[in-house]
Amino acid sequence: MSAVVIGIDIGSSGARAVAMDATSRIVAQSTSSLSDFGDNHLDPDIWWAAVARSIRGCMEAIDNSEVRAMAVDGTSGTVLPVDSTGRPLAAPLMYNDKVADAGLLARIAPLMPPESAAHGPTSGLAKMLFFQLVPGVAKLLHQADWIAGRLSGRFDVTDENNALKSGYDPVAGRWPGWIAGTGLKPEFLPRVLAPGAVIGNIQAAAADQFRLPSDVRIVAGTTDGCASFLATGASEPGDGVSALGSSLTLKLLSSAPIFAPEFGIYSHHILGMWLAGGASNTGGKVLAHFFDPDSLRRLSATIDPSRPSGLDYYPLLSPGERFPIMDPSLPPRLEPRPAEEGEFLKGLLEGIAAIEQLGYQRLEEFGAPKLKSVRSVGGGSANPHWTSIRRRLLGVPFLAAASGEAAAGAARLALAGAREAGIV
Repeated sequence: MSAVVIGIDIGSSGARAVAMDATSRIVAQSTSSLSDFGDNHLDPDIWWAAVARSIRGCMEAIDNSEVRAMAVDGTSGTVLPVDSTGRPLAAPLMYNDKVADAGLLARIAPLMPPESAAHGPTSGLAKMLFFQLVPGVAKLLHQADWIAGRLSGRFDVTDENNALKSGYDPVAGRWPGWIAGTGLKPEFLPRVLAPGAVIGNIQAAAADQFRLPSDVRIVAGTTDGCASFLATGASEPGDGVSALGSSLTLKLLSSAPIFAPEFGIYSHHILGMWLAGGASNTGGKVLAHFFDPDSLRRLSATIDPSRPSGLDYYPLLSPGERFPIMDPSLPPRLEPRPAEEGEFLKGLLEGIAAIEQLGYQRLEEFGAPKLKSVRSVGGGSANPHWTSIRRRLLGVPFLAAASGEAAAGAARLALAGAREAGIV
């Protein structure tokens, strides 16, 4: 083994590390639960403890001296304030936490361009405005930034993908001027690097902790969603990835950025391309509402995916959709309901697949390349009958995902940074 990089994924429940060689082959991986270190999952020290255990787990299977670079991905929109040494000054606000100050949100909304991803109470920008009032704050960081800081010693750097929901303009490549109008002090904003750019060498304390060479490069990371896309091996314009989890999320590689906030579409800049996409309110949570896992498996096996059911469902649990239709009052469409439970399930699977089809069509309408292939991740990707329905509707090759682990996507960024530095 001549060279290895490590990708780290830190999420809301645990951490995972993946070691990858220069051919993008995964050679080791390890995971650790936050709960192993305490019940307070908002404690960054518990984040770090889980990350450290995952890194050490990888070290058991590889030669430490061969590690060349490391990168981190984290939950998008998670923000914490730190002092000049990187010490957290308050409990983080997680990706799904809302800033409750309605007056603040109403004041800043008119200042933001419609295409900005910083709109809304869960945005990184809203959280930064809240946290800048914490005494002693020096920088406002995202989750991945802080973990990368524990590795590099640098607590003043972020990446373009994590910065997007905090108001960063990826097209202009800068923090835009309108942010100052919101009242956010510019000195609290971290410097932004492209995902895969080298931040610097590993700091001595981290090198000693993991018995790593002092010249290991720490590379700017990304969000968990972007890392999951990269992990699949999708790399060409027109490559799409459908995440079939509790929600349906689509991402499509494009050579140009696409922003259509009226349809919930925005783009991340990554490795010289643009990753456009959106997330629907449909998905596995609708299926789970009607069927337990055993029933879902049993009834799926009775489905003939080649024969359309004739049902025209738009599966939602409550009114409201964000992509590919932006309509906060869009009603669920789940009638008529056939007597046979297998037919009802089939109608739901077809309905979600039709939303997936419309989603990729919507991306193309706004300038994305025509879908040429799909890779699938998430629990729903393991259902062969659903996959057959999706194949019929999408009409493009379905390719196997190289990995479903976000940490593998972070490792691909570390590899890109190592190659740019000429050390792999």
